[in-house]
Amino acid sequence: MSTFNPQMPMQPATNFNSTFLGNRSQEEMQHRIVQLEAINRISSALRVAETLDEALPILVQETHAVLDAAAVTVWLHDKATDELYQAGASGFPNLTLRLKPGQGIAGQVFSTGETYVSPEFKSDPRTVESARAHVPAGLGGAVVPIRAPQEVVGVLYASVLFPREFTPDQVRLMSIVAEVAGVMIQRLRLHEQTVRQLQRISALQAVSTAITVSLDLQVILNILLAELISQLQVDASAILLTNPSTSTLDYAAGRGFRGKSIEQSRLRLDEIFETHAVVENQITMVPRLQQSPTNDARRQVWEEEQFVANAKVPLVVNNQVKGMIEVFKRMPLLVDQAWKDYFQALATQAAIAINHATTLGGLQHFNSDLTLAYDETIQAWAHAIDLREEETEGHSRRVTRMTVHLASQLGFTQSQLVHVRRGALLHDVGKMSVPDSILLKPGTLTADEWTIMREHPTYAYRLLSPIAHLRPALDIPRYHHEKWEGTGYPSQLQGEQIPLAARIFALADVWDALTSHRRFRAAWSASQALEYIRSEKGKHFDPKITDAFVKLVSEK
Repeated sequence: MSTFNPQMPMQPATNFNSTFLGNRSQEEMQHRIVQLEAINRISSALRVAETLDEALPILVQETHAVLDAAAVTVWLHDKATDELYQAGASGFPNLTLRLKPGQGIAGQVFSTGETYVSPEFKSDPRTVESARAHVPAGLGGAVVPIRAPQEVVGVLYASVLFPREFTPDQVRLMSIVAEVAGVMIQRLRLHEQTVRQLQRISALQAVSTAITVSLDLQVILNILLAELISQLQVDASAILLTNPSTSTLDYAAGRGFRGKSIEQSRLRLDEIFETHAVVENQITMVPRLQQSPTNDARRQVWEEEQFVANAKVPLVVNNQVKGMIEVFKRMPLLVDQAWKDYFQALATQAAIAINHATTLGGLQHFNSDLTLAYDETIQAWAHAIDLREEETEGHSRRVTRMTVHLASQLGFTQSQLVHVRRGALLHDVGKMSVPDSILLKPGTLTADEWTIMREHPTYAYRLLSPIAHLRPALDIPRYHHEKWEGTGYPSQLQGEQIPLAARIFALADVWDALTSHRRFRAAWSASQALEYIRSEKGKHFDPKITDAFVKLVSEK
């Protein structure tokens, strides 16, 4: 039996230990490389998607493959209803179930933002009873929160069959995938919201144009109905007009109805709307028609048509009810504030249109009101863009006012100034497609982040160019970051290649940026800003316009 002698020198254990540690380090490195490749593959796959409907199947399928999972599902949060719903699945049944935050495993992970691991989802006490029957036995796994830069937007499930379990590294990989998915989801939601808002603005203008050139009431009503169903994504819509001699609302036009019973509608005005709803032009929502206590005599019609929900708004002009617009859905009606705002805007247009179609002498006033409503919609949208960057609130309004004033001094006509104003208000619309993680980043942007940020004029052009009415206003959103000497972006235009409106706007934009507070610096004084403007004459700015701008600012 050998004994340890403290006088004997220790033999270095290099052979076994160094080999073991070296192999382990190589294995860990290889494992990290595999994970990075998987994340890169998922990120690359998601970048090609232009909508959530395209992106979610890619996300679940790629996650399924990377984890070698038995099933993967994505649950997203619907802000309109404050509910979670299954938005995508691979290897798992499609569930129509909706959960409140905190309810079930998905609701818990969403509310807490903490990962949850379960050996078996079917027997897990946190699984909601209404879903338990749909969950296959033997499936266990992990649920991780899907985080956008400023909030949790949903959860990601991944499951494996017993006895297999996910390793801690696989759960960490899930979390990284969920982070990538969160940025993607927020980007696509913002993009879809922007596109939808543009479509609605375009639709409002189409309605405005169509009813401006027609005094045929039936034509006007049909145009309104078509846009209501298309933009609000409802199944049917009807317009009832006030009959002054009977104090009733009588059916005037409808679309989307299966039968003709709706055409017999005649309702007492005082039974349909409460006084405050009429005075304030409020939307009345009826989420369950069959359970509604309303005095509406058309319950049999709702049963025949299988309508579930309804919304209506009075058509009011000068405190007089001209009629009512109703929309119907054969499924629950899930709406957000943008939906309500559009319904309200179209109802306003409808009321004005109906009033003027029945009053031939008011045609010119009617057209002015519609144009004003359209421009106010654009202005409200520009305000919403500013609010996304809290510190730039009011920026669009200020630079628009200054740009229009300078363009007027330089000889622009009134009709040209209309397009200058719209272009200035929408100059930053492309930033709606830039992720918050870049747009709101407190520090310096990386080279890659700057590449994305410099794409916002191109994004603006892509968003606005399909709208014929806004094409004359595209010069400012598309070219306001070009420079006189040719070093701007996105097209590196030089000198008078840059449209005149964009050259004028560039001065107002830089002036407002310099004289406003930013998170990374204090506002400059007027004299400091003017000195900088003069120094950029012939470099960033058109020399002649610079002189006119300096004169204008000095006089003010």
